[in-house]
Amino acid sequence: MSARERLIAAARERILLTDGAFGTQIQSYGLDEAAYRGSLDLPRDQKGNNDILAITRPGVVDEITRAYLTAGSDIVSTNTFSANRISQADYAAEHLAREINVQSARIARTAADEAETADGRPRFVAGAIGPTNKTLSLSPDVNDPGYREVDFDEMKQVYREQAEGLIEGGADFILIETIFDTLNAKAGIVAAQEASEAMGKDVPLMISMTITDLSGRNLSGHTVEAFWNAVRHARPVTIGLNCSFGAQQLRPHVQTLARTADALLMAYPNAGLPNELGEYDELPDITASLVGEWAEQGLVNILGGCCGSTPAHIAAIAKVVKGLPPRTLPDPPVVTRLAGLEAMNLAA
Repeated sequence: MSARERLIAAARERILLTDGAFGTQIQSYGLDEAAYRGSLDLPRDQKGNNDILAITRPGVVDEITRAYLTAGSDIVSTNTFSANRISQADYAAEHLAREINVQSARIARTAADEAETADGRPRFVAGAIGPTNKTLSLSPDVNDPGYREVDFDEMKQVYREQAEGLIEGGADFILIETIFDTLNAKAGIVAAQEASEAMGKDVPLMISMTITDLSGRNLSGHTVEAFWNAVRHARPVTIGLNCSFGAQQLRPHVQTLARTADALLMAYPNAGLPNELGEYDELPDITASLVGEWAEQGLVNILGGCCGSTPAHIAAIAKVVKGLPPRTLPDPPVVTRLAGLEAMNLAA
């Protein structure tokens, strides 16, 4: 049975759990620059380069992954949000991008397999691909609206290198997450599909959009429904929303996606909104009660947390959703579905 089939089968039985934030957990270790750098000879300061820990401090990444599995996660993501050439160039570590992805995926794969062996419950590894700090849809120069720092082919190649590393390391899925630019997501989709084909493996996609304002649009201006219309052709095993706001502010947009998308819905909001110091104060029981309302209303198939969330948040969510039925996928009519900034659905 393929990973797609196994995940869908498990999601028919109950609401599944993904993990929470890696960055929040890494910060709790109080690592100094030497700990981030390890034995690597790099010309720039490495403090804050969380992804490189898969090479220099793999025990930290492994410990965090296992903490989420212990808390109840059915899916663990790789610590690779910024493990791409564009983001790693800030640390003069772009030549290590593929190796970071391979090693991080191997850490997650080993931990997930051991957890599954221990109790027989299926576990999955999602190879995480973040958005980079470049955008294909918008110019960084207000005086030159047509200018782009990267083009589509360059972005696709950056994503493909990352996807190949994640697949080599054993990821079940490629998770293109925190999508603020739909065109970036399309480059990631093509890259992941090409990587899967070249490596002779079926590695389905998980796709997750992030909303940048309360109107429910991402940075490139697309509504939730328009975004779904734009990516549905890729047949993602999950579609969803992450980061953005806390669960309370994200709720209406989850409702929109739940009635629109004929794929598993995976939502993992931040642990509330950050305070004036940029820290997240929302306690696990509060987050759990808010996303628990989504579950009670049949809106979700997979739940987890993003910025500020911890294994304690995942454990609290697991407790709240236990025994609740998963969302039933809608059976939308066959119509022509187009996507500008708004969705356009043309009935026959």
